[in-house]
Amino acid sequence: MVFAIAGLIVAFLLILLFSNRPMRHCRWRAQGRGNGEKSCKFRCMACGAETITADGQPPRECLRPGRRP
Repeated sequence: MVFAIAGLIVAFLLILLFSNRPMRHCRWRAQGRGNGEKSCKFRCMACGAETITADGQPPRECLRPGRRP
């Protein structure tokens, strides 16, 4: 019982340490191809921000309009 509680506490602390707070609400979805071979257009379902990435991977930072970097 004690180990289960300690395990839950450790798991909670690890989630807090490794979670990306600025990207917590971002939900990027591919919306089609960009101009290049690997490029892809993405749209955030949470705020509506749109961008095209050259590598075809979703952005790693929040692009919400009006958000300070």
